[in-house]
Amino acid sequence: MKKTVLEIDLKALEHNFNVISSKLRPKTKFMAVVKANGYGSNDIEIAKKLESLSIDYFAVAFSSEGVSLRKAGIETPILVLLPQVESFTEIIKYKLEPSLYSFYFLDNFLNFLVSKKIEKYPCHFKINSGLNRVGFNEEESQKAMAKIQNCECIELMSLYSHLAATDDLQESKFTLSQINLFKKISSNLISKLSDKPMLHMSNTSGIFNFPECEFDMVRSGIGLYGYNNHLNNELVPVHTLKSIISQIVEAQKGDSIGYNRAFICEEKMKIGIIPLGHADGISRGFSKNAYVIVNGKKCRIIGNICMDVFMVNLNDIDVVEGDQVVIFDKQNNAESFALSVGTISYEILTNLSERIERVIV
Repeated sequence: MKKTVLEIDLKALEHNFNVISSKLRPKTKFMAVVKANGYGSNDIEIAKKLESLSIDYFAVAFSSEGVSLRKAGIETPILVLLPQVESFTEIIKYKLEPSLYSFYFLDNFLNFLVSKKIEKYPCHFKINSGLNRVGFNEEESQKAMAKIQNCECIELMSLYSHLAATDDLQESKFTLSQINLFKKISSNLISKLSDKPMLHMSNTSGIFNFPECEFDMVRSGIGLYGYNNHLNNELVPVHTLKSIISQIVEAQKGDSIGYNRAFICEEKMKIGIIPLGHADGISRGFSKNAYVIVNGKKCRIIGNICMDVFMVNLNDIDVVEGDQVVIFDKQNNAESFALSVGTISYEILTNLSERIERVIV
C-alpha cells in the first residue's frame, strides 16, 4: 500500500478482550473505554467489534463521542465520563448516561430533568478517592447524595472512582488506600439508597495488579488496544502506523537537513523523506533519539520534524523510493516509540491526526 495508513487489527482487539476477560470473575461486567476515537483508532469500528463480543458498557469522555456511536447504531449503554452542562439535550436524546462529578453539573442537570419532567434517568456517581482530578471527595459525596437519594429524577446505575498509580507497584500502599477509601465512601452512600448501584474502580493495570478492586465492573481502555505499561506480555497492539519513502535525497558532507539547520551531515548521506509530520501527530520531540523501521532495519530520524514530513538516515540501507516505512507495529510498538522521547503510548496513539487513513484489518 503506497501511502500512509494506520491499520487497526480487530483480531488483536478481540484477543486483548479475551485476555482481560479471563482475569475476571464470571459475573463481573466489562466497560470498554473508547474515548478519543478509540485511542486514536476508529471508535465506531472498535465499538461494533466489542458489541459483537457482548461488551457490557462503553465509556467516552464527552457526549459528542457518545452521539457518534449512537448514530452508528451502537445500542450498548454508554457512560459519559465528563459531560458538560451544554450537552443535556443530546444526552437525553441519545440515551447517554452522564457521570455526576461536580455540584455545578449535578445541580444544573437536576434542574433540567425537573423542567422536562424526566424521571429515573440513568446516571453514574463519581467519587474522588485520591486521583484528585474530577469527582466528589468524601465530605462532598455526602452532600451530593443528599440531593439525589430522594429525587425521582435520577436512577443511580453505579458509584465509581479512578485509580492513580496501579501500574507502579511501588505505589501499592497508596493504591490500597484508594481502594479502602472507595469502599468506605461507597458503603456509606449505598446505606442511604433503596437500590444498590454497581461499583467500579479498576482500570487496565488495576485488573492485572489489584484483583481486590474488581467490584461489580471493570474499565479497560489502553489494555484493549494492546498496552499495559510493560506489565503484561499477553496483550497485542492493535495499531500499526505505516508510511513510505516519498523521496531519497543525496546530501553531501556539510549539508544541513530541514528547518533551522538542526542536522548537519558529517559525511555523504542518503536521506529519506517520509510524508508524516507534526500535523499528523509525530511531534517535534521525535527529532531526537527516535527511529523508524525501513526494510527491517532501524533508521534514525534526523533534523527537525516538519508539519507534513520528517527525514531519516538511510545510509547502509538497501532502499528505493516507494518502499514501506513502519513507524510502529506489533514488534516495534507505540510504547517503544514513545519511550524514545520520554512520553507514553497514550499520547502517541491519541495524537494521530484524522488525515491519516484508517484501514480496518
